[in-house]
Amino acid sequence: MITELNGSGNRPAARGLFIATVLVGSFLLFLVQPMVARMALPRLGGAPNVWNSAMLVYQALLLAGYAYAHMLGRLPLRRQALVHIGVLLLAGLTLPVGLAGLTQPQGLSEVLWVPLLLGLSIGPVFFAVSAQAPLMQRWFAADPSAGQPWALYAASNLGSFAGLLAYPLLAEPLLTLHRQSLAWSIGFGLLVLLVVLAAASRRNLPSTPRSEVHPDAAARVGWRRVALWLALSAVPSGLMLSTTTHLTTDIFAMPLLWVIPLGLYLLSFVVAFADRRAPARATTLVAPVVVLFAGSYAMLSNGSGTLWVAGGACLMLFCIAVALHGRLYDLRPGPAQLTHFYLVMSAGGALGGMFTALIAPLVFDWAWEHPLLVLAGALLMPLDPLLRWRSGEGIEPGMARIALALLLGLAAFLGWQLDQHALRPEEGLTAVLLTVFLVGTGVMVMAWRGAFMAVLAIAMVAQGGIWTIRATLKNERTRSYFGIYTVRDAAGGTLRTLAHGTTLHGEQSLEPGRSRDALTYYGPTSGVALALAAVPQLEGARARVGVVGLGTGSLACRSQPGQRWTFFEIDPEILRFSTSGRFTFLRDCTPDARVVLGDARLELARLPENSFDVLVIDAFSSDAIPVHLLTKEALQVYTRALTPRGLLLLHISNRYIDLAPVVGRNAEATGLSAISRLDSPADTERYTPSRWIALSRHADVLEALVARSSDMPWTLLDDRAEHPWTDDHASILPFVRWDRLIGNP
Repeated sequence: MITELNGSGNRPAARGLFIATVLVGSFLLFLVQPMVARMALPRLGGAPNVWNSAMLVYQALLLAGYAYAHMLGRLPLRRQALVHIGVLLLAGLTLPVGLAGLTQPQGLSEVLWVPLLLGLSIGPVFFAVSAQAPLMQRWFAADPSAGQPWALYAASNLGSFAGLLAYPLLAEPLLTLHRQSLAWSIGFGLLVLLVVLAAASRRNLPSTPRSEVHPDAAARVGWRRVALWLALSAVPSGLMLSTTTHLTTDIFAMPLLWVIPLGLYLLSFVVAFADRRAPARATTLVAPVVVLFAGSYAMLSNGSGTLWVAGGACLMLFCIAVALHGRLYDLRPGPAQLTHFYLVMSAGGALGGMFTALIAPLVFDWAWEHPLLVLAGALLMPLDPLLRWRSGEGIEPGMARIALALLLGLAAFLGWQLDQHALRPEEGLTAVLLTVFLVGTGVMVMAWRGAFMAVLAIAMVAQGGIWTIRATLKNERTRSYFGIYTVRDAAGGTLRTLAHGTTLHGEQSLEPGRSRDALTYYGPTSGVALALAAVPQLEGARARVGVVGLGTGSLACRSQPGQRWTFFEIDPEILRFSTSGRFTFLRDCTPDARVVLGDARLELARLPENSFDVLVIDAFSSDAIPVHLLTKEALQVYTRALTPRGLLLLHISNRYIDLAPVVGRNAEATGLSAISRLDSPADTERYTPSRWIALSRHADVLEALVARSSDMPWTLLDDRAEHPWTDDHASILPFVRWDRLIGNP
């Protein structure tokens, strides 16, 4: 073995072995996370919070793995190796990775069901692999001459970061889910081999745990320090998830954005736990300035953010995470307490994730957890004043307090001025200059943490925060597992809108006699309006119409006498907007319509064949694409629910993803003919540009539709992706409109 070949000179080789073991294990952990979430999509539906729920499961399993590693550390080293290798082999019996064969119990909410399914599916292998990072560091430190083990934790997070990027950039585009699972199983086998070699490299060491050899190194850690460890690890974890929610809901809902906050969170550990401290110290030094500037946008909720605001939020997350994790590193115990330290860190991470993923959606009507966590980060981060005028010669305490009061008064004035200009695009330069002056004021008061926090709070409220607070006080928002919705009366009280962050879900006119007008994407020249107008001639007067996605219910007023309509809606909150009278399309136009709650694909699969003559899939107007509703298998579900001559309508309007090639290729693979209508209405105040695709198994149905709307032309859908999207293989990466990711969306 390595020890026999190299003798006392085995240290460098052993260090490389332990680094490789930690890297491979962490790489596998963060490769399996998105893989299992992707596997679950057809089963769980298109819930936007599935990722946050998945992250919560992973953090809980990570905590369990670290607790296991901590308890295992009490055993002699040889027994630790035997037990852990046995646990890895037992977990390997559950491979290849796949979803547990369970059905959702009646009445069990998604908040509980999603973590339960994911935990049962991935639990054994994730638990076993998650324990190897602290165990490998403990085994490494068991050799008195091996050096400090903390750099291995940086390597662990570097491996996690690599796994996180590898999935959307390599694994998902190149491999089917089946092959991804097989490749992961091979990687798991490599990890087991590396763990065996790592154990063998330490087999000649004394069997007694190091803490017993050096009892002073295992001195009891006080509860105050443990509490601080918890806080310093909980805030970055919660902030990572809240940044994802805030950005994708209110700022810039670009594709794959969830990868960036998590990646930066992992990189913060690499910087904070590195042997070379200069990068961590430099980041900690500039972190307060970044927090003052980027944190001022933490209450922005009107969808006016840009790519630069999103970039600032990500930079702020990284700086806060490095500052807090760097402080955590400075408070680390001796190597004998290593697994205890990591256990507390993992518990803090789980607490932060629980607050953001479970508690916040139940308590808050908006992503209030985000500004709260930014403030918590500012409260905990080290503050090293950049300008030390308070301690300068000739500055008496009384004069310093007067100067502080004047500076806070200046901050309040600047905040008042910023509130007047922040949400006006034409005054963007003025708002930026005011923000810079406010940041400068915050830098001046850094010697007083309370004053620093006050300036940060003023900046948050002034930079669009007043608008957000008013929306909460007016009860304009509703939050559910599926999103944050804002219902607001605009245009002088003549128009009511429903928005999900940056995405408009519908409007209704409040003017007398116009409440039944279908607005936005459903105007008279839109593809869906033209198709539904032709339905009596194409499908008969008593056509059965199904609509996936209720929204405000606008499409209900495209119904015609004698027709039977069914709506499919995943979120009960959306239905309440119609049943409570906030939107009246459903009540006024289709009072007898049936509304089915649940994921549409799952519900449609349960219906008998030939249930509908027309099926409208209106689930793609948001920038978050429910991939499972556009796969080849999904189209097969839709065509099964339609009559042989039925008409399928897909709404694919999207700012960042070109879905037409996907639909074209999948239509060809499913035996469907397809035509497209891109509508650019003249009245842009009432109507919105949209793109609708009409599909049918019989081309003559589409020809009749084209003939009935000759003055509003349809075109043959000839866009084709290279491969069809399937449940086993689908990637949005080739279809992202990268040119649209710059500037204001």
